[in-house]
Amino acid sequence: MVYILLTDGFEEVEALTPIDLLRRSNVEIKTVGIGTLHPTGAHGVQVVADITEAEVSVSDMEMLILPGGYPGYANLDNSKAVHALIDAALQKDCFVAAICGAPTILGKRGDLNGKVACCYPGMEADLKEAIVSEDPVCVDGHIITSRSAGTAMAFALTLVDVLCGKEQASKMKQAIVLEK
Repeated sequence: MVYILLTDGFEEVEALTPIDLLRRSNVEIKTVGIGTLHPTGAHGVQVVADITEAEVSVSDMEMLILPGGYPGYANLDNSKAVHALIDAALQKDCFVAAICGAPTILGKRGDLNGKVACCYPGMEADLKEAIVSEDPVCVDGHIITSRSAGTAMAFALTLVDVLCGKEQASKMKQAIVLEK
C-alpha cells in the first residue's frame, strides 16, 4: 500500500499527479488526511482523504509520499503522527518520497545524511548532510526526492518506475502523451 499524506496547504500538483499516475498504474494508494479528512491545498482545492493518520496500516506500507506546498510541508513537519509514520517507513525499508519543501523534513531529521537529494531551490540548507543535487528527481536507496510543482510529473513517473518497473513507466508516458 502507498500512502500520501495530505494536510492543509499541500501543493495540489505535487499530490494529485502521483495519485493519478499511480492509480492509472493499478497501484493501491490511499490519501491520508493529517488532522482532517478534508484538507485544503495551498491554492484552495479541497479534497476528501481516504483515511486519517490513525488508520494507516504500517504492516502493509510500501511507500510513504510527502507533498510540499506552503504551509503544507510545515504542517507535516509539525505533526508527531507524520514523524511516527516516517520512522515506521524507514525502519521497514519502505520507500519515502518527498517533493518541494517536504525533503527538508527528512533533512532536518538526519534521514538524508550522505544521500543524494534535492528540494525546492533556496531550501538546500535544510537538507543538512545530504549530497545536494539540482536534478529534478533523485533516488538514493529507499529515499526519493524532487524539486517542485514543475517536477511533479517526473516525480510521479519515477514513483511508477520504482513500484511497477520501467516498462509500466514507459506505458504511462505513452498513455498521457508525454512520449510517443
